[in-house]
Amino acid sequence: MFELLEPICLVTYMADEANEEMAALGHRTYWDGYFASRAAPLGRVPAQVVHAAFYSFAEGEAARHIPSAWETVPPETSFAAWQRGSADSVRRILGDELAGSAGLVRAADLTTKAATSAPTNGRVMYAGLRTLPVPGDPVTRLWHSANMLREHRGDGHVAALLGAQIGGTEAHVLSALEYGIHPPESFGRIHHLPKERLAEVMAGLRERGLVDADGWFTDAGRATKQRIEDLTDELAAPPYDALSPTELAELVAELEPITATLVAAGSQ
Repeated sequence: MFELLEPICLVTYMADEANEEMAALGHRTYWDGYFASRAAPLGRVPAQVVHAAFYSFAEGEAARHIPSAWETVPPETSFAAWQRGSADSVRRILGDELAGSAGLVRAADLTTKAATSAPTNGRVMYAGLRTLPVPGDPVTRLWHSANMLREHRGDGHVAALLGAQIGGTEAHVLSALEYGIHPPESFGRIHHLPKERLAEVMAGLRERGLVDADGWFTDAGRATKQRIEDLTDELAAPPYDALSPTELAELVAELEPITATLVAAGSQ
């Protein structure tokens, strides 16, 4: 389900429409729009709360955008534009025939059934999205529900990382190594951080036996990464308990042509 739904969510970050909506509102940078919109369902919380919920950003990064981005544009306005732009991207990439098909409507209905059925306990980002109205337009509803499931999975991933005592920057290092990026400090999500901070993170991972002297995975590091991913998958399963086996099979079948079209376009 992650592989089927993730390309729907990726339009928000890969395509132009959401960014154009954010710029039109007055957000000065991509990251202003990102933090203002993604954090909007949490309400006007302090930057420390956004930092805690997002988990993977370095200290101070959320504070560079929250609450200043909300002083430019109200949170609910930012989220509405983010959602509108994302749905426009999905609609453009799919084309009129697929975007207006009965299969997409069914996919949206079943995705929404799953996305609105899971417990919210311990799922801060997911719980925030659950407070928002479900859109009536099928394409927007499909994106919104896929995004809810993405944040539900993300909340579980944070729990798995916490259980393994892996911080946000450490998580990026492990992901970089899994992608075959070396040195992992060159990974795009962390390469801009101070060299002293990155050296400290790598030293900590070496001390724990998760990376070796050359900055590659040890067997223990690779096993730790795999345990985190396995637990993330396990914790992402509850929403789909709301679907019968027949409904789940139907959802997979209806999503396949949608996802294939998005993947072929690179979700942009």
